[in-house]
Amino acid sequence: MIIKLHRSKCIGCGSCAAVCPDFFEIADDGLSHIKGSQKDSEGNDVLEIKEENKGCAAEAAEVCPVQIISIN
Repeated sequence: MIIKLHRSKCIGCGSCAAVCPDFFEIADDGLSHIKGSQKDSEGNDVLEIKEENKGCAAEAAEVCPVQIISIN
């Protein structure tokens, strides 16, 4: 599974980091960041995880007010 965060659309509310600190944190620029992630060709944070570890990441995707987190 891949977690993707579209950082250019992030509003920095911190809801993802609040519900899922295992994967998300607020970076120095005030925007959300996926811990240990790589950047894709569009500058999005991407991280491959095992399906059994998606629990709080799925919750973070649900609570994001601008819906910029996807898990596929």
